[in-house]
Amino acid sequence: MLAHAYTPAAIARAVRCGVRTIEHGNLIDEETARLVAEHGAYVVPTLVTYDALASEGEKYGLPPASIAKVADVHGAGLHSIEIMKRAGVKLGFGTDLLGEAQRLQSDEFRILADVMSPAEVIASATLVGAEVLGMQDKLGRIMPGAHADLLVVDGNPLKSVDCLLGQGEHIPLVMKDGRIFVNELESA
Repeated sequence: MLAHAYTPAAIARAVRCGVRTIEHGNLIDEETARLVAEHGAYVVPTLVTYDALASEGEKYGLPPASIAKVADVHGAGLHSIEIMKRAGVKLGFGTDLLGEAQRLQSDEFRILADVMSPAEVIASATLVGAEVLGMQDKLGRIMPGAHADLLVVDGNPLKSVDCLLGQGEHIPLVMKDGRIFVNELESA
């Protein structure tokens, strides 16, 4: 069960009622972050949504006052990640992007890397993501019996997440469930 929640009161109530995953959590405070960690709940920050709304919201009819508010929530979101990291909250990866804005989803890696190490960012999308889905035996790791969903990247994502950005320009091979779907290595 998940809930979209921003404020400490909403997050605390949701977690106390058994919600396992909080989407956003941008306005969380230290006490609530500890509560989330104690309950073993997850938070999926979805910060790229605010970048997309700030840069493209006007063309979708978002009024200037709402665009200004988006900037405040984005700044609070970065601070919330620092708070949650200190409290031991597990952070998942997600974007909440719709329609043509989905092309921006990998920018979440860049945003998270402002306050998380590249290894933590990658874990949010793999190991933690698999836990959120209750599929840690099948997703997010390389081991016997797992689905064999793999990427080959041009670069070292443990040094910089830049090779994960864009629309796959730095990802020459994609394997899903053990089958190759994209293979630009053969032509290289």
